[in-house]
Amino acid sequence: MRRVLGVLLAVCTAALTFAGAGTARAATHTPVIFVHGYTGNASNWVTAEALFAAAGYSGDELYAYDYNWAQSNRTSAAGLAAYVNQVRQRTGASKVDIVNHSMGGLVTDWYVKQLGGTASVAHVASLAGANHGTTYAGACLIYPSCQEMYPGSSFIATVTSGDETPGPTRFATWYSPCDGIIIPYTSTALSGAANNYVACQTHLGYLTDAVVLSQVRAFLAT
Repeated sequence: MRRVLGVLLAVCTAALTFAGAGTARAATHTPVIFVHGYTGNASNWVTAEALFAAAGYSGDELYAYDYNWAQSNRTSAAGLAAYVNQVRQRTGASKVDIVNHSMGGLVTDWYVKQLGGTASVAHVASLAGANHGTTYAGACLIYPSCQEMYPGSSFIATVTSGDETPGPTRFATWYSPCDGIIIPYTSTALSGAANNYVACQTHLGYLTDAVVLSQVRAFLAT
């Protein structure tokens, strides 16, 4: 009788261990890489990282790509490509999700469209992204990044040509008439993306907007 009880206990323990392991795997997320914009840095994403962590993301699933915003967006995009590969190697994930802000939209777009990023990126969420440029860049044309961000530049012409949301990567944008930096504010919207109109939000306000960031998190879960 004791032997039978021992066998039953072992079987139940094994079943519980297997169930626990299955639950742990189901709870994992695609790693998220946050990409800041002009004059920004990794600290821009403190609120977003906290909100994602509160929703169950682990520290090994959240990353912020830091780069020199003054340099060419082409150079920054090449750096992003290398960073994505590092995150994939570290986590073992086949793909990552990217959340960008402002000029980070151009860095992301160049990586995805010109450097083959569609193979490694599941979702792109663009918050007030300068995806079609902004006339506000006229105030900082001493920097290569701003020259490329100005509407009509060869960079903009290249990155917006053809399919604006290529490959299997899913795209979403958030844009608002109260932006004040992305001019025109509709520059953020991408053909083929889920474009979300925000009634009134400032350019930097997106970085701490819990409602929008929650919508972003929900989009990445699709």
